[in-house]
Amino acid sequence: MRDLVIELQGISKVYETEDVETHALSDVSLSIYKGDYVSIAGPSGCGKSTLLSILGLLDTPSKGSYKVENKEVSEMNADKAAEIRNESIGFVFQSFNLIDELSVFENVALPLRYSEEGYAETFITQRVNECLEKVEMSHRASHRTNQLSGGQQQRVAIARAIVANPAILLVDEPTGNLDSKSGDQVMNLLKELNEQGTTIFMVTHDPRYADKATRQLILSDGKLSATESKSPEMLSA
Repeated sequence: MRDLVIELQGISKVYETEDVETHALSDVSLSIYKGDYVSIAGPSGCGKSTLLSILGLLDTPSKGSYKVENKEVSEMNADKAAEIRNESIGFVFQSFNLIDELSVFENVALPLRYSEEGYAETFITQRVNECLEKVEMSHRASHRTNQLSGGQQQRVAIARAIVANPAILLVDEPTGNLDSKSGDQVMNLLKELNEQGTTIFMVTHDPRYADKATRQLILSDGKLSATESKSPEMLSA
């Protein structure tokens, strides 16, 4: 039986102003298991960003239960949520979010350096080099990130996201700032990582890339629905 990584039960999110009440998410339930590759699509304003923020512990639901690796996190304080986020969740953003003043190596090392585990420098060096090799960016380790192409920057961002071996990788429109060739390369890399055991939850507007996932979800007006899951054999056909 596969391990349950993410479990949402009856998650709703309501934004209130003096005049307007906006229901961004309505009674969303979702289970993600170790090794899943889940894509979510939907029209602009449907709640995808809100769902991703809640999954990433960057926002809290108005009601409902959210568990990460069987830990109830929906009502945690900010410090505890940050601890779980740093330990269990890796992020890949459309805009890369790399630090230009640091080298590729130092960008990837950041999650380990800021971890409460107090990793030894020898471990950090070994782990960063492993991840750079995995994304085929070892030859750029000493370069500044602003010396790289968009596709290369996204590869570095993926290495940074997986360096702490998170339970799940949250991926937000990873090809949005890339040309089609670079986008295809990044998506192939994500597929390889999933085949190696990485659990992925990806937001994408591109149906070609959504099709690479083994589970495809649709979010519309804050409500979640599923399309037919695909077997690995179907995906490689």
